[in-house]
This record gives sequence, structure tokens and C-alpha cells, in this order.
Amino acid sequence: MSCSIHPTALIDPGAELGENVSIGAYTLIGADVKIGDGTTVGPHVVIEGPTRIGRDNRIFQFASLGAEPQDKKYAGEPTRLEIGDRNTIREFCTFNRGTAQDAGVTRVGNDNWIMAYVHLAHDCQIGDHTIFANNAQLAGHVHVGDWAILGGFTVVHQFVRIGTHCITGMGTILLQDVPPFVTAAGNPSAPHGINSEGLKRRGYSPETIAGLRRAYKTLYRSGLKLEEAVASIAAEARQLGELAPMVALAEFFTAPGRGIIR
Repeated sequence: MSCSIHPTALIDPGAELGENVSIGAYTLIGADVKIGDGTTVGPHVVIEGPTRIGRDNRIFQFASLGAEPQDKKYAGEPTRLEIGDRNTIREFCTFNRGTAQDAGVTRVGNDNWIMAYVHLAHDCQIGDHTIFANNAQLAGHVHVGDWAILGGFTVVHQFVRIGTHCITGMGTILLQDVPPFVTAAGNPSAPHGINSEGLKRRGYSPETIAGLRRAYKTLYRSGLKLEEAVASIAAEARQLGELAPMVALAEFFTAPGRGIIR
């Protein structure tokens, strides 16, 4: 089947549209933009290249995707934006391309639910199945793990890492990393236990959740130094045989970051 393109939309000849793509009124698609099958782009959207967008995405009105990074060091290098499949991107979202000082790409994975006015700055790396509530704002070089949930008006400092299955409260200010499975809230942010309700909804066993609670206490309430706490968590994971979630927690600390919220 052919694409559905409103007559007022402007599509650069260098853009590539897949099958069954829908483009709304007054939308501008620039050169070196590739949009996959089944993706719907609403009215008054601007997509600049180089940008790659996968299949079955829903992009709502007034979004701006693939614009130059808001980085004064940017000098026109051929960086890009990559968006996966089945993402929902609501009104007035702004996703910028990467910079030569990092990987050169801003990347969004699959099955993400991104609400209105969300900003993803240059070189952000977003996993799969995340939820960004209205007005979540990410500075450059931020990494967000799978299944993370950012509450409305969450603001994230550059280079911060947000671990898998985290959740933040409304109005949270993140100046440091959030370990996997942790609930964070406040300005400045502080840890408030693990995201137990989210883990239950995603099928984690009571035993695994109890193990993560113990790991949280080891990390935050034992009085151990960070290195000692991480070693203790890894040792318990090996002993219990519950490698996946607890080792993921321990391995989070092997990558460089800004230090964790305390």
C-alpha cells in the first residue's frame, strides 16, 4: 500500500518513506530522513536528518526530531538521531542529534512511551519500554536503562546514568546516577527503596524482590563503603543463584558515572 501524505506536507526528495507511512498537514521531512513502515507522523512536525526512525511509531503534532545539538562545540559534524520501533512520541517533544565528542548518535530504543514536552539532548541513549512523563528533561549524554519510568518534570544532569527498572517521583532533580531498581525522588534526589510495585507488575518473583531489598539495604544502610557494598551484593547473588537482577545491580557500578544518589 502507498503512503498517506497530506498535500501541505513538505517532503525532501532525499527522504525515504516506508510502506503505509502517514504524514500530517504542514509537516516538514528533511533530507537524509528514513521512516519505517507503518509509522504515523502528525501535523506540524519537523524531522531533520540524518535521522532514522523505525516502524509502527506514532509521532504527534509539533514534535521536533533530529535538529542540531544544543552544544556550542557542535561544528556541523555528520551526527544522527536513531529511533527504534513502536514508540509513542507525544506533542512538542524535542530530540536532538548527537555530537562528535560522544558516540555521534542520540538513540531511542523500542516500545517507549514518551509524553508531551520531553527533551532528549545530544547523545542520550534510551533503552526499551521506558515511560517519560510530561516535561521530563534530559541533558546531554544521559543513559536510561530498559523499563525506567521518569515522573513528570524530572530533570536530569548531563552524563547521569539511570538504571533499569528505576522510577522517579514528580519534580525529581537528578544530579547523580540512579542504580537499577531504585526509586528516586526530591530536589536534590534521594533514594526511597526499590521499585517493588513495578517489579511485581513485570513478573519478578517475591524471592527476587526480597533479594533486591536486601541489596538495597546493603548499598544504602549497611555503612559499608561503596566498593564493599557492591562486592557484598555480587557475592550474595552468586550464592543465591539469582544472577540476572542482582548482578545487573552490581555491574552497574563498573561503568564510569557521576556517583550514585545517596
